[in-house]
Order: sequence, then C-alpha cells, then structure tokens
Amino acid sequence: MKASRFFIGTLKEAPTDAEIVSHQLMMRAGMIRRVAGGIYSYLPIGLRSIRKVEAIVREEMNRAGALELLMPAVQPAELWQESGRWEQYGPELLRIKDRHERDFVIGPTHEEVVTDIARREIKSYRQLPVNFYQIQTKFRDEIRPRFGVMRGREFIMKDAYSFDRDQAGLAESYKKMFDAYVRVFTRIGLEFRAVAADNGSIGGSGSHEFHVIADTGEDAIAYCPTSDYAANVEAADALPLNATRPAPAEEMKKTATPGKAKCEAVAELLNIPLQRTIKSIILATENEGAEPTIWLLMLRGDHSLNDIKANKQPGLAGYRFATEAEIIDTFGTPPGYLGPINTKKPIKVIADRTVANMSDFVVGSNEVDYHTTGVNWGRDLPEPVVADIRNVLAGDPSPDGKGTLEICRGIEVGHVFQLGTKYSDAMGASFLDESGKPAPMQMGCYGIGITRILGAAIEQNFDAKGIIWPESIAPFEVVLCPMGYDRSDAVREQADKLYAALQAAGIDVVLDDRGERPGVMFADWELIGVPHRLVIGDRGLKEGKLEYQARRDAEATLLPVEDAANVVIEKVRAALAPAVTR
Repeated sequence: MKASRFFIGTLKEAPTDAEIVSHQLMMRAGMIRRVAGGIYSYLPIGLRSIRKVEAIVREEMNRAGALELLMPAVQPAELWQESGRWEQYGPELLRIKDRHERDFVIGPTHEEVVTDIARREIKSYRQLPVNFYQIQTKFRDEIRPRFGVMRGREFIMKDAYSFDRDQAGLAESYKKMFDAYVRVFTRIGLEFRAVAADNGSIGGSGSHEFHVIADTGEDAIAYCPTSDYAANVEAADALPLNATRPAPAEEMKKTATPGKAKCEAVAELLNIPLQRTIKSIILATENEGAEPTIWLLMLRGDHSLNDIKANKQPGLAGYRFATEAEIIDTFGTPPGYLGPINTKKPIKVIADRTVANMSDFVVGSNEVDYHTTGVNWGRDLPEPVVADIRNVLAGDPSPDGKGTLEICRGIEVGHVFQLGTKYSDAMGASFLDESGKPAPMQMGCYGIGITRILGAAIEQNFDAKGIIWPESIAPFEVVLCPMGYDRSDAVREQADKLYAALQAAGIDVVLDDRGERPGVMFADWELIGVPHRLVIGDRGLKEGKLEYQARRDAEATLLPVEDAANVVIEKVRAALAPAVTR
C-alpha cells in the first residue's frame, strides 16, 4: 500500500466526548468516526485491523471444527417469544415493526435463530455434534453508550453455537471452544485471563469470560497468583474468613451509639475492629395477593453485597431493596440501626459464610442510637441460613486452597457458555437418539467481541505518542518513511526496492510517498501504531545505512542497507508466530 493512495485521517486532538484512551486514540488515528451515540463508521485504517482480528478468529474456529454460516440481523419476534426472552431481555433489545405491523428485533445475539435452524435441519444423532459460527454485526440498545467501541450499541461479534447429543458431548465441545479462544487471544498478542463467570441473560450452567487485563477495565477479576484460579468478582467463591466459630466470650448488651448509623462509625466509637460489626441489608420479594416478604442479609462490616449471588438464593430471585416505610413497619426504626433481634414482624435471615462463623459481634438494636454488642449464634440468635452472598476482597483465601486472591481490572472480550437444553427445550429442538427416541439437543454458546478487541488492545498497548499495536492486528506491519521521496532519486529508488522486497515476502507494508516532512510522517505512524519503521534518507544511504525503529523502542538503530529488509522480515515473522502456551 502506498500512503498517497490510502486515506489517512489523523487528528491532532480527540473529540471532547472521548473519555478513555482507546476512544481518543481510535478517533485521532482515523480508525473510527461517530455517527450516533454508540454507533461508529470504521474508516479504512480501522477496518484493516478488524479484518485481521476476524482472520485469526476464523482460522481458529475452522481449526476447532466449527462451520461458518451467516444469520440475519433482523429476527422475527415469534422466535424470541418462544424462548421467553421477548419479555425477559429488557430495553437493550431493539424492537421494530415492519410495514405489516409485525414485530421484529435487531439481533443482539442469535440463540433463537440458530436453534430454529437446528430444529429444522437436524433430525438424527448421526448429524451431531455440529458447531455453527458467524461473524456479524449486532445491536444492543445500551442505556448509556460510552467509551467508543468498548460500550457501543452496534458492534461486530463472532458467535458460535454447538449442538451435542448429551452433556459429555457438550463438555467436549466447550473445551474445544475454550482452547480455541486461548489460541485466538495468544495469537493476537494480548495479556488475558480466562475467568469463571456468571451466565447473565444468556442462561445455562457453566461459563467462562476472557478478559484483557487493563487498568481501565469495567470488570473486577479475582485471581490467585500462585495457581490457575481466576473468576469475575461477580462469580468468585467467597470462603469464610474464619474456619471455625469461636465460643462466646461476651455478654449480649444494648449499647448507646448516638448518631452512629454506619458500621465504621460504630466501630470507632466502641474502639473495636470494623470486622466485628455486622452490616444489615434489607430486601423485599413480592408475593401475589399478599404482603412482600422481608429479608435481612447479614454481612461483615467491611464486606459488600454481591447482587448476583443474592439473586440466586432460594426465594430471592427478582428481589428489590425494601422501602423505608417497609423497614419501619418491620423493624420499628429507620435504616441505620437495624438488626435481627426484636423485630416487630417476622423476617427471613441469611448470613454470609464469614458472619456465620463470627462470635461476639455487633448488630443494630432496632432502636435509634443503639446497637447490641456481644451477640452470638445459638445463644442469642437462632442458627442462620448460611450462603455466599458477598464480593471477595484481595487477601481472601483462594477457593482452590492454593494461595490468596488478588484483584485486577479486565475488559471482557470473549465469553463461552454451557447452555444445556435451555433453548432446545423451549423451542423444541430435538433429535432421534440411537434407540429412535426424541431427545433435546445440548447447546453451547461462544462469543468474541471483534470490534471490542481493538479497544481492549489499545487500552493495554499505548504511550504518549499513540497506539502500540501487536503485529498480528496492526493496520500495517511495517512503514517505510523516505526523506524526500519526491526530490531524491536515490531515496525513491531504495524505498521502492525495499517496498517490493517486503511485499514479496508477504509483509503488510505501507510506503509513505506523500512527500510530508519527517516530523509529520513520524507523528502519523506513531499515532497509528505501526510496529516497525524504516527511514530512508540521502545521508544514511551515502553511509550504506538505514534507520530502523520498533514502535516500542526509545531510539532508532542503524542497519546496513543490504540487510534491512531481511532483518525486518524476521522481526515481523517472529512476532506473528502463534506461541500457544496452553
């Protein structure tokens, strides 16, 4: 590619609404342009990187035995009504009507459509297993699109769907996809972790998310540095922090705590560790034709509620936080001094695992300005229902028993699910097994955010000058910067020779023949993030030298003219080698 025939739309400044580095640099590098909130056009330089991500993903999907197809972006509402997600999915599902007033959706995902394909086309166990995938544009009507391609409404996604005879087959398909994802992100050149995750609106049983590690990530990841354990904080198992419950050592006593409604203030007033206080969280669940059920969830004072874990507790699905009126009616006092002792009305109590092993703890007295100290299970309170309902913290024991947890930030770029029969049951996707009896297909679902990978890669690889692309997805691998291409025959001749040699070797090279000043050329290509640069100038040619600089290098090095092409070719090929580590 010659730069004079290419569109280079670099900007000196990013738009004011570009909040994070990847959004700013993608705008400045001329990769994307905003059309509407969360909707972008991808300019030629951005599309080149997208196509490279797609190529790696496609190669690894094919290698894993998946078959590519293409499903429609517009889907009939009937399919979503069959699965039950027409009502469940929420406002992110963009619903439209055609000219005949029939309901359709712009697909955020394709479980319904692919299940419809499977139930129509697959009749016998002999046709299983099969895995279909596509690379296609999706739309999710985010309430607050932001961060450029990281939280957009329209995006490109690779989604795959496996169909198996039984759970053992599903487990095998799941492992194939998991391993393929490891190869994808390793080949791209990203630092990533595969973490146990919650299934969310997709449904099903087990799942893993693939996160690119970056300080700007929206997700918190708990991991053990001395083992392979990693999980999204939403799904990380929180073990009790005390293995056994100590015997009571204090008398239960109502203690004045005037104006101290927070656990931190109570601990300071009583001169005790915050870890001895209990945080009471009051929830409500609706009962048709009857008053709501009121729940008291007990957490240690320094811990926080995990909403997803709480929602999975028996009876708590779809919970809401209790209103102040409901709290006063049940406990006899407004929030701030609440506890499980002497409530006005019956409540249901759930204690976190750590709380269940505490003794001599402090709870609210259900009276303004008072807390009760020295409270113990069994003696002062009935034994509680015990559940894991909190977020893990750094320093907690790793659930695999091999160390302690640390917390980092991650950007989710992939997710694999074991769906089981959630969709095949709802939509009647069955096959005839070996005995001739119908059985539901076991499904898996596997997604990769193609366009989000670009943003995640930039968040992990940038400096003050711009983007630092991994070679695998850089819009160009090498840039040739001739000084005075339009004025010096020697420079032009050598630049053209290098260009031809690199192209012949299969290197994705761009020759900047625009005749720009060196500072402009360097600034453009550093902003765009091309991994390797060769500078050709009259002075260097007289000495038989060219300047080479990798994008991460602080300074340029001199290469003999005759060796320059081979040196760069070797560097690019070494960087592109798919060093699969698992």
